Amino acid sequence: QVQLVESGGGSVQTGGSLRLSCAASKYPYTAYSMAWFRQVARKGREIVALFMTPAATMYADSVKGRFTVSKDNTKNTLYLRMDNLKPEDTAIYSCAATEGRRYWGRDDQAFPIWGQGTQVTVSS
Repeated sequence: QVQLVESGGGSVQTGGSLRLSCAASKYPYTAYSMAWFRQVARKGREIVALFMTPAATMYADSVKGRFTVSKDNTKNTLYLRMDNLKPEDTAIYSCAATEGRRYWGRDDQAFPIWGQGTQVTVSS
């Protein structure tokens, strides 16, 4: 079973930056889709960014122009660069991956593999 391990969360002030990492074990996800979701208390998961190929990425409207998703296949790692952070970005961020197929969409149910999540807190 593939495992995903996130790192890079923390606390920053408004306008600050963070870079999240999601390391995948066992084998490269060169043929699959990976994504970052976030969740706050009493709300469902919201997709933040989807990565299928370097030319095929998708972002939530709320983070466009501020967040950048990328992937290093040599390190089996997905990244999320977050700039100009706002208090409303505060959430638990989790990475997710498909298995055996590519997926282009925003449904968290399409992703069977999840990391444990990392907390991001943005203070005003």
